[in-house]
Amino acid sequence: MTHGARAAAWWAELPPAAGSAVMATGIISVGLHLIGHETLSRAALALAVAAWLGLAADFTVRLIGQRSRWEAEADTPPALTAVAATCVLGTRLALLGLEPLAFVLLAVAAALWLVLLPAVVRHWGRRMPGAVFLVCVATEGIAVLSGSLALTGPTDWLSAVALGFFCLGLLLYAAAFARFDPTNVRTGAGDQWVAGGALAISALAGTKLIAAPAFTGAFHEALRAVTLLVLALDVGWYVVLLFAEARWPRPAYDVRRWATVFPMGMTAAATLSAGSAADISWLTGPGEVLVWVAVAGWLYVFVGMAGSVAAFRRRRAD
Repeated sequence: MTHGARAAAWWAELPPAAGSAVMATGIISVGLHLIGHETLSRAALALAVAAWLGLAADFTVRLIGQRSRWEAEADTPPALTAVAATCVLGTRLALLGLEPLAFVLLAVAAALWLVLLPAVVRHWGRRMPGAVFLVCVATEGIAVLSGSLALTGPTDWLSAVALGFFCLGLLLYAAAFARFDPTNVRTGAGDQWVAGGALAISALAGTKLIAAPAFTGAFHEALRAVTLLVLALDVGWYVVLLFAEARWPRPAYDVRRWATVFPMGMTAAATLSAGSAADISWLTGPGEVLVWVAVAGWLYVFVGMAGSVAAFRRRRAD
């Protein structure tokens, strides 16, 4: 088998959780943009776009040619990474001023959300891993992208959409929390971090609402308070999860480790955005530090993934 064929075989075996790699890389791009490292940000964006296109092609191939596999995967929480990854990518494109493309990705994400979310919720179980919180992440992703586009022009209806998905996302977080297995904090292979990442993307959605001119007065202040509370809860999760990583190390690579990098990058982006939208200047320093922590995490997982690909090729060559 040639090197290309072995790489294609490795790609074909990727689970739906692979979408978290696009989520992680996309939010790293957003974070680097927010702290002014535009060249690195665009490099990360290029990687995210390439990975998204590849996963979108794979998604289509499975839908058309491997329908039973697609149906088996579509009702699992990791399938919702398709929605979240599309929203993160669209948000970064909106920041570049590419609103038409961002609108297309919003439409794609909304269509995927309508198909995948009901299937996932219908198959919920008890004592689930951190991936259960992807119902919140996918929903808040639409809120973030809608809110980002609402800030680029007089589109108050998008602010209303963002608000609706923001509120629904918080309700879904509570529902997911009731089904989350807390021992996953100690034993999880990476997706336990989504418990915090779901709050981080909720906080980022809240910052878009705070900045929206459609919401003023007492309602604006209420949104600000809720957003800062959600961000504080996210930081609390960050500390708990970081402690658990130190107490029960899990250094081996797993595709779910991308679901660790995403919350790290999302917490950084939410902190920086909250500092700007809520006019809390001292959040800028911690936000910048968190961006570089997330970048370090991304590099660590990327090296692990490269090792995984190399090991797969060796097994196929034997």
